Amino acid sequence: MYLLINVTGHDSPGVTLSLSRALQEHSAVILDIGQAVILNTLNLGLLVQVANKDQVAFIMRDIVLETADRGLSVRFTPIDPEAIQATQEEQFDKKRYIVTLLARHLNGAHIQAVTQAIFNLGLNITRIHRLSSSITPVEHAAALTNPSNDVNGLPATCIELRLDGKNQPFDHLKSRFLTISQQFDIDIAFQKDTPFRRNRRLVCFDMDSTLIQCEVIDELAKAAGVGEQVSEITERAMRGELDFKASFRERVALLKGLPESALQDLAQRLPLSEGAERLVKTLKRLGYTTAIVSGGFTYFGEALKKQLGVDHVFANTLAMKNGVVTGEVEEPIVDGARKATILRQLADAEKINLEQVIAVGDGANDLPMLNLAGLGIAFRAKPLVKASAQYALDHMGLDGILYLLGVSDEELDEFG
Repeated sequence: MYLLINVTGHDSPGVTLSLSRALQEHSAVILDIGQAVILNTLNLGLLVQVANKDQVAFIMRDIVLETADRGLSVRFTPIDPEAIQATQEEQFDKKRYIVTLLARHLNGAHIQAVTQAIFNLGLNITRIHRLSSSITPVEHAAALTNPSNDVNGLPATCIELRLDGKNQPFDHLKSRFLTISQQFDIDIAFQKDTPFRRNRRLVCFDMDSTLIQCEVIDELAKAAGVGEQVSEITERAMRGELDFKASFRERVALLKGLPESALQDLAQRLPLSEGAERLVKTLKRLGYTTAIVSGGFTYFGEALKKQLGVDHVFANTLAMKNGVVTGEVEEPIVDGARKATILRQLADAEKINLEQVIAVGDGANDLPMLNLAGLGIAFRAKPLVKASAQYALDHMGLDGILYLLGVSDEELDEFG
């Protein structure tokens, strides 16, 4: 006989111990077990097999006594063995996915929109798990009253939903989640649930407007007095409207005569993106290899490498002579194709599968490496890039990427 046992009530140490002891005394076999605790409220389920039907009444009696002593409620449901078999066969054919939902605060409208999209495509939620730390009532009140343009200081809220279903609606659901994300100012990532998801080993970052909150070439142009000319070309290139190499040479030529002191000054005040330092520091402690793969300049990439502890830098070398920018750039230029090549070479050097690589960027020239990596993330990116990349992270800091890896705040707290 098969019996489903559901226990609910105030959680306390030893609940599972006492239940398993009662089951062991009657030689019941535990086929499945699951538990969730929210605010010290327990919901525990066990599917057990009892060889001797005569023992069922004794099992139920002993469990009722154990739970009653603890003030818990218990429900018993006989299960048809054919239903178990059918469920197992059905699960074998299903595809599994992970949805990660990130926001400064979550409300019913957010959950309703996401779960409606999931339901419409015939997918089922099998598990919901909070990855972020609990938010106190004071923090929650601050989130509700905080202006939408001043949210960076608020704590992140992240939940992870595990889905399954026979459909494979990856592109459809990704598009729908992008729409919801823009509507509600939340971030949603939709991934296939594979062994690689928590086994990434290499992260490749774009630099300008990704690791740092500026376009270095635009800042140098301001110092050279050609800011508006260069900024206009940069914006069009990042939107994918211009050939990157040609536009890059054009912009660099306008920097001719800029003294190296201007580069030194900028390198000392590069504005890091929200969460960049925490993300890189955590990745290093988790054993990841990190690299800057940038269409910017090695001068600034090396400064960030020293500041953040990044392992590798691949970028463009700005030609200098007698301490002055010549207006030329050394070949080869790191464009979109070159970024993808570097990413592949790094993966080969690390002897890892491309599925184990993460790439993060914001511009059109990042798309080749974003689409090559197992996890390609468009960070606060241009519309074309968000629509084309696998995932988009718009409203949280770079350290929100840790949640996409399934890393919880509780695990990170172990680092101190």
